[in-house]
Amino acid sequence: MKLPEAWIISVGNELLNGRIVNSNLSWLSKKLTIDGYLVRCAITVRDDCEDIAWAFRLAIDSGAELIISTGGLGPTFDDMTSECLSKALGRKHVINEEALRIVERKYAERNLPMTEHRLKMAMMPEGSKAIYNAVGTAPGILVEEKRALILVLPGVPSEMMDIFERVEDIIRSRAPKLYYSSIDLIVRGVPESDAAPIIEEAMRKYDVYIKSHPSGHEVREPVLRINVTSSSLNEDEAEGNVRAALQFIYDKLRERGGIIEA
Repeated sequence: MKLPEAWIISVGNELLNGRIVNSNLSWLSKKLTIDGYLVRCAITVRDDCEDIAWAFRLAIDSGAELIISTGGLGPTFDDMTSECLSKALGRKHVINEEALRIVERKYAERNLPMTEHRLKMAMMPEGSKAIYNAVGTAPGILVEEKRALILVLPGVPSEMMDIFERVEDIIRSRAPKLYYSSIDLIVRGVPESDAAPIIEEAMRKYDVYIKSHPSGHEVREPVLRINVTSSSLNEDEAEGNVRAALQFIYDKLRERGGIIEA
């Protein structure tokens, strides 16, 4: 089964200089996987219009069916994602009437006037749909180009989550309904280097993805957390894949003296 492919574009100097951990990427990747997408690529770019436009064009030209960006939707000089998306799409960068109503209402509630910088948050690529932001001010942007649905989100995690969940039904509707199963196993006493061939064999035998996360000391006191995941159009199949792979891993690691914790 071929899943629709998603790309995630993270925008912000603070992500590349190490000042901020990109928690948005982790959250979105898990959401999209559960919603039926294969997250093919994640790109992080600086607050530079050429770089941002390049990332969007690359995702579009690579055939992505869903492109989500985070960051760069505010009123300051370095918030330029919307403008750069317009450039990437070759569309006019215009005032979106629905976005303007949203932004004007937000500031009117605080008895604040509209300014040129605040008006900036109402500007979008021509043909876009504005998505209400219940947590902050800047609306999200939803626009289609070729086969891709493009969703532009703020970088503030609470705002990003709020807007994403408002359009999640649309995102789900463009992907097959998948059932997702994931189970962790803790193994003590088996080095990751010994577990690796067992994990590789399990992935060949069963329709699962397996990732090991070592802690402790590789030789003296090895501890592994092994995560087994599977997704399928059939719920029983997804769960069955995980159970079968776990049993295989369990038996093989026990043979090597591993102490297993479910």
